[in-house]
Amino acid sequence: MGELAGLLVPMTIILTTGGVLVLRPIAKRLGLLLELMAKEKMRPPSDDLRRLQQSLDTINERLSLIEERQDFTERLIGRGGAGSVGELAE
Repeated sequence: MGELAGLLVPMTIILTTGGVLVLRPIAKRLGLLLELMAKEKMRPPSDDLRRLQQSLDTINERLSLIEERQDFTERLIGRGGAGSVGELAE
């Protein structure tokens, strides 16, 4: 048992030191990568992204208007054209 303990202590020290020497550069690079990713998220959006967002908003508004017009037309056709336009308002 004493011989095993005599081998176990130096082996533990060697493995720990080796692990630190091998894993430290990897952990350092990973930390830098995570830091860069966090900075990227904090950066304000680019002009292209803003223009894309504005285009999507415009398309969404136009689509909503088309949906309203389609609903109105379907209600008008559904009643067979009988009745005035004022009666269609809900």
